[in-house]
Amino acid sequence: MRYIAVFLSLLAFVAAPATAASSPDLVSVEQQLSSLVSGSSADVGIAAVDLNTGESVSIKGDTPFPMASTVKVAIAALYLSQVDHGQKSLDDTINGQSVRTLMNRMLIYSDNHAADILFKDVGGPHAVHSWLVDNGVHGVHVDRTIAQLLAAKRDLWDTRDSSTPKAMVDLLKRIYKGDLISLQSRNYLLDVMAKCHTGRNRMKWLLPAGTPVEHKTGTLNGLADDVGFISMPDGHRIAVAIFARGGSDRPRTIAVAARAIYDGFKSLFSWPFRPALTAQ
Repeated sequence: MRYIAVFLSLLAFVAAPATAASSPDLVSVEQQLSSLVSGSSADVGIAAVDLNTGESVSIKGDTPFPMASTVKVAIAALYLSQVDHGQKSLDDTINGQSVRTLMNRMLIYSDNHAADILFKDVGGPHAVHSWLVDNGVHGVHVDRTIAQLLAAKRDLWDTRDSSTPKAMVDLLKRIYKGDLISLQSRNYLLDVMAKCHTGRNRMKWLLPAGTPVEHKTGTLNGLADDVGFISMPDGHRIAVAIFARGGSDRPRTIAVAARAIYDGFKSLFSWPFRPALTAQ
């Protein structure tokens, strides 16, 4: 889209780019994202990885950001892992509500009460954090329930309940590859995330109409997050995490970053030609 290109070009004249670490073939998209981050009044962290080839891009990828409601992806994943091991069922009822209903409320509508019901059922924040660490996911810190987080004094630089962009993308990658949950559970989770009602002006906003996106947003005063999967025209899937705190116009910053990622990876796939690998 022409105005996005103009917007990114203007940003290229601002201060020096933020620290980045990306695959060599993604230097151009890294430069665009660096300009976006440098020109934004918000503190922005970005990571994205092609789940077929492993090629990646990141800006401030090792900086912790508050997860807010994006932690609900980890809660869902642990519950589904317990389903895979025969400890629970999606047909279970908790507090008079089916787990499927609670999952829908938590992931589609970002219902905090539903999230804390499932949080408690899987063993609480410590259980989620320990499960992630035991499975090799580092850089995602789960410390409090949603209610505890919302009741606490707001500090957007608190490393509790935080994740680096790279760590969140690693979690998404492990979910997608079937390392943490079965492929059947993964397909269920992605199907629910595809129905997300929140954040329509974030990751999805500037992507081409009809682009498949499975995502989860996070929001606090002064914070906007969006994490999930973007499917490319050739079948490649990109895991993406974008966090923005402070400043202004955070949703638009996320939307422009997501479009730059989409265009950059699409260009990479188009030339030289690289056939999509079979997803694991």
